[in-house]
Amino acid sequence: MRLVVDLNRCQGYAQCAFLAPEVFTMHGEESLVYNPRAEEEHRDKVAHAVAACPVHAITAEGLDDAADPPVRAGQEASHDC
Repeated sequence: MRLVVDLNRCQGYAQCAFLAPEVFTMHGEESLVYNPRAEEEHRDKVAHAVAACPVHAITAEGLDDAADPPVRAGQEASHDC
């Protein structure tokens, strides 16, 4: 799974760091550090982090099936049960 965070759009709300601390962390009060190649085991946490971003700064490619378009913040990731 490939992650891209628009750091110009990111406002440092840290919802992603709260929901997926293995992938996103805050360095100081405003600087986001993240792993652009998140491990498969963090898929659910990353999906929640993408959806929770209040400024829609996170794009996740490969979060869902390969046929699906990338998931952006503000969209819900689909999960088949």
